[in-house]
Amino acid sequence: MKKIANYLVSGMSVVAIVFSVAAFNKTCAATNGAPQMDHVTAVAVAQPVDLTYAAEKALPSVVHIKYVQNSKIQTVKVQSDPFEDFFSDPFGGFFGRGQGQGGTRERKVQTPKKTATGSGVIISTDGYIVTNNHVVDGADELTVTLSDNKEYSARIIGADKTTDLALIKIDGKNLPAIKIANSDDVKIGEWVLAIGNPLGLNNTVTAGIISAKARTLGANGVESFIQTDAAINAGNSGGALVNTRGELVGINAMLYSQTGSYSGYGFAIPTAMMNKVVDDLKQYGTVQRAMIGISGTDVKNYVDGEKEKGNEVDLGTMEGIYVAEVVENSAAEEAGLEKGDVITEVDGQKMTKFGDLSGIIAQKRPGDKVSITYLHNKKKHTKQVTLRNEQGNTKVVKNADLDVLGADFRPVTEAQKKQLEISYGLEVVKVNGGKMKDAGVPKGFIIQTVNDVKISSLDDLQEVVKEASTSKDPVLIIKGLYPTGKKSGFYIQLSE
Repeated sequence: MKKIANYLVSGMSVVAIVFSVAAFNKTCAATNGAPQMDHVTAVAVAQPVDLTYAAEKALPSVVHIKYVQNSKIQTVKVQSDPFEDFFSDPFGGFFGRGQGQGGTRERKVQTPKKTATGSGVIISTDGYIVTNNHVVDGADELTVTLSDNKEYSARIIGADKTTDLALIKIDGKNLPAIKIANSDDVKIGEWVLAIGNPLGLNNTVTAGIISAKARTLGANGVESFIQTDAAINAGNSGGALVNTRGELVGINAMLYSQTGSYSGYGFAIPTAMMNKVVDDLKQYGTVQRAMIGISGTDVKNYVDGEKEKGNEVDLGTMEGIYVAEVVENSAAEEAGLEKGDVITEVDGQKMTKFGDLSGIIAQKRPGDKVSITYLHNKKKHTKQVTLRNEQGNTKVVKNADLDVLGADFRPVTEAQKKQLEISYGLEVVKVNGGKMKDAGVPKGFIIQTVNDVKISSLDDLQEVVKEASTSKDPVLIIKGLYPTGKKSGFYIQLSE
């Protein structure tokens, strides 16, 4: 179980909690007929809901995942104890040993062994399983147990923190793979089932309806959740959200709760997003993420915020995506979008909230073309543009060797070169974790040299990291400058 954040919803503080196993369970109401009313109006007669077919169909495809992280020796900084320092090293004060800078020193500690459980969904008969990234992140061992109690060791094929999805593999044949439906086809009010292993209770099914689509919570980098009122508890993450035909429509990921247990709504990652992530992890080892190149919010949120400030705003619509910023050298800039514009459609699909935009772009790759319809000064414009990656081009991102750094990069723009009076460099556009975060490298820092090698491209950095990791001295000495022009440097130890 992983706590994500506190959110303010309707004046109440709500905790978004990610669980090791997620479960949503509900089904569609069946109707036997539609009797005629005055030979004009057809009236549907509601019948009792039978969830047994969907449960029987989907249960064998949902697995239990046991996570193990072995005990490790780590070096940590601790506050110095002058008495302990003196007796362990009475001459430390004279020769500079013992106490470190700021009254701290390094100490080796042994971390405890960690275990956790989660859920996963078999998507192919040869053993590919989808789950959440947070279910497997950092695992040294993964054990998968099927509904018939057969156990398998699993390996991680790939994982994506931005969508909180992971693909793992077991060596099996003729496994009970689930049928995958198109999540774009599900409707609000439709019954769904959530299947998983909550609270240590394996093979648990719960039911509810789809409460909303394209929800954004701010927990992951890319979000377009299916919201349901099916009960979800610790252990449900990675489990299946299925329709009344037993077909997968989402991967359960988190819930809103004031207590940490189910008391409100659960959220699932739609299969339309999952399919693209799975294909990328299989083919490239990393997700090829397309970028439209804006930051913004729902139009209603923007207008409400301006009203609270006493400002009157008329954007020509109350639905769509308000553009707060346009990224340089992006698809949005190519389309002519500017701050204050409103995106109303993408590929003919109506944009009512930011989750709609995230959902459709998450299914695209750099190089894909999309049609963007937007309002500029209330006038409608439609442009076809080519989506780009975070580096501002359409090439396949090759960052497998850079995963250890835990960051995203792109070459400096011409504007940055002119402003900072430099001719090359690689900008840190996002710090997700890993070695870069540990070293304190901030977003926006411009890398110019690593180990005295000029860095102009991602390939330059990748080559230096690859060479350094296999060298006698596996370190990176990074030199560059902040966006203000101030020069600085960082030291990264690649080995543990």
